[in-house]
Amino acid sequence: MTQLETRIVRYGELKPCKTAFIDAHTPGSDQKENFTIIGGGVSESPDQHVHIRDTPGFNIGAAGQPPKCRNSLHSHTTAEVFFVLKGRWRFFWGRWGDAGEVVLEEGDIFNIPTGIFRGFENIGTDYGMIMAILGGDDAGGGVTWAPQVIQDASAHGLVLGENGVLYDTKKGENLPEGVEPMPLLTEEQLKAFPEVPVQNVVRDYVARYWDLMALAAKAPAKVIGPDALLKDRPGFEVEFLTRGSLGAEKVTPEKHTVLMPVRGHWLLRTDQAEAILNPGDTCLLNPGEAFTLEPSMTGEASLYRVVATDDPAGATWTGQ
Repeated sequence: MTQLETRIVRYGELKPCKTAFIDAHTPGSDQKENFTIIGGGVSESPDQHVHIRDTPGFNIGAAGQPPKCRNSLHSHTTAEVFFVLKGRWRFFWGRWGDAGEVVLEEGDIFNIPTGIFRGFENIGTDYGMIMAILGGDDAGGGVTWAPQVIQDASAHGLVLGENGVLYDTKKGENLPEGVEPMPLLTEEQLKAFPEVPVQNVVRDYVARYWDLMALAAKAPAKVIGPDALLKDRPGFEVEFLTRGSLGAEKVTPEKHTVLMPVRGHWLLRTDQAEAILNPGDTCLLNPGEAFTLEPSMTGEASLYRVVATDDPAGATWTGQ
């Protein structure tokens, strides 16, 4: 295996965790699968498999769910960006999940604002997959569950410790000595979580696949960044590429770069090796690692490229 292959995680080789979060036993959420591809992600389970532990300033993960399965309401203090790889997904937000919602189709991308409760569910007819980009090296340090999620989980045997680790009382597990249960947010604390109007979210945080296909017809489309379609500084920038976006010239990245194909098959060449990247694959390229990239077959081809920046991971940037 080449050094390049060690930094490619194949979609067909992803290893899921079915007990990654506190709602893993809660009816309606008990069939979801969590994948941590680059970095430790946000999993609360010691059973979570991590494919590539080194982080380039952000994490890459994925969520797979059968139809009608949902991920419960939670909040992040750093970026949580999803694009739909397979299926049709409904994202909803607010204290009770009723402040707004948006439906994303395959290829659409959503830079969810930090500091709001959000959840999502597969509303398609088959198993669906969404790919995630999470801000910061320690993305798991900024997740907060809505109080009702913790309460519902305890009724089904799962307890989250204040140390961020899950304990399954159905398996005879108990909180270790000196570890208290994760405290519920008070009503006063809950006032800090805004109910963002749906028109603001759709306007400022959602980009549609076919719009990006048009924008990237001749050059990469800037999707997330200070001068991009979705303006933000989450510690990384996101671009969208199509068949016409790149020439044959070699690119030498100054920062860690992650390639995530959406459609088609892409031929990646470095000075040492070459590989074909397929939809759902994830490839980590190091700074200074020169490469060329082009579709290897005819037909529709699209890809998200994530590049690390020097911006610190934190709250959604307002442009001020």
